[in-house]
Amino acid sequence: MNRNTSWSELVNPLVRSIPWSGIRKFFDLVTETPGVISLGVGEPDFVTPWHIREACIYSLEKGYTMYTSNYGLLELRQAIARDLQSTRRLIYNPENEILITVGVSEGLDLAMRALVCPGDEVLVPEPSYVSYAPCVVLSGGRVVSLPSTMDSGFRISAEQVAASITPRTKILLLCYPNNPTGTVMDRQTLLEIAEVVRDRNLLVISDEIYDKLTYVGEHTCIATLPGMKERTVLLNGFSKTYAMTGWRVGYAAGNADFIGAMTKIHQYTMLCAPITAQMAAVEALQNGGPAMMHMVQEYNRRRLLVIHAFRDMGLPCFEPGGAFYAFPEISGTGLSSEEFARHLLQEEKVAVVPGNAFGSSGEGFVRCSYTTSVESLSEAFRRMARFVKARGVQPKTVNVTVPDVSYLIPPAAEEAAG
Repeated sequence: MNRNTSWSELVNPLVRSIPWSGIRKFFDLVTETPGVISLGVGEPDFVTPWHIREACIYSLEKGYTMYTSNYGLLELRQAIARDLQSTRRLIYNPENEILITVGVSEGLDLAMRALVCPGDEVLVPEPSYVSYAPCVVLSGGRVVSLPSTMDSGFRISAEQVAASITPRTKILLLCYPNNPTGTVMDRQTLLEIAEVVRDRNLLVISDEIYDKLTYVGEHTCIATLPGMKERTVLLNGFSKTYAMTGWRVGYAAGNADFIGAMTKIHQYTMLCAPITAQMAAVEALQNGGPAMMHMVQEYNRRRLLVIHAFRDMGLPCFEPGGAFYAFPEISGTGLSSEEFARHLLQEEKVAVVPGNAFGSSGEGFVRCSYTTSVESLSEAFRRMARFVKARGVQPKTVNVTVPDVSYLIPPAAEEAAG
């Protein structure tokens, strides 16, 4: 090595080429600035329900501190198989068609590394979660972006997929309900996309971590569509639905060849997810329904508040049908996404994520998570309304009253809330 060589030059060029996460960059700024209301990171403000935490504590008391199978606890895999059969009518063999991962993030990384060969193209709808493109690149693949707009409801079309396919195309990566837009894909469009996927012999990796956080319409799992189960790797987990982000438990379901290849990588790198977290996940699946319903209905209450607040302050806002994000358009302020986020943080101490962190299609937007209290949201909107008005955006009267959505809450959720 030349004595004058900088240490950074010794880092893998592929890694050097990947930008830092736009989400984490603003998260770091938040931690350094006192008094900030953060609408940035998708972190549920709910604490993991007590009965789930108690299951973890009890497992420790019983001495469950060892490794599990590389595939994960069989009890958890069996519970996931039952859940997928009862909710999606999908049948997976828990012995070799389900893998417990360290969050969906690891599941995505494993799926990419197991399936992508050097030079393979992966179709990625935009705006997209910040990890997708880097995972494709790190696996040796090439990202082909499928841009979407607010006019299209941030949905891609079958025609768009077909027009983007080349002889090197191998995988279509999907995430619905979507992060960052909250879009829920309708069944008919998915049927048309699935037809293209089958005809062109593509594979699908489907990140459905927000599937149970659906407020408008119904979530359609693409693996349930004709001919799609065997060519789909289904990713899901417990972080969002059960407020278990820090527990780091996810799973992948798919045919045995795909899951086996992912497990081979997993056994040499991660070995297994923590056993105590897996025991807690079993409890979440078995008894977490009422608490989950309460959280979903509270997110829906905030969702309605968020939509009205943005529109009232003069920012066009697509209505998110799922997840817990809003994606308002801020181009009317004359600021870029990054300028808007930076100045809003500096001047009003409200943190949002610039839309371009999710790809070039996100420029002109910001992502706002409504995983914080109604009181904090209301104060954040008062500050934001002041901020955008100073940039010449003509607001309506800012109304931060909370819409009454109690009629949407089923009795079971009311009991959980009490």
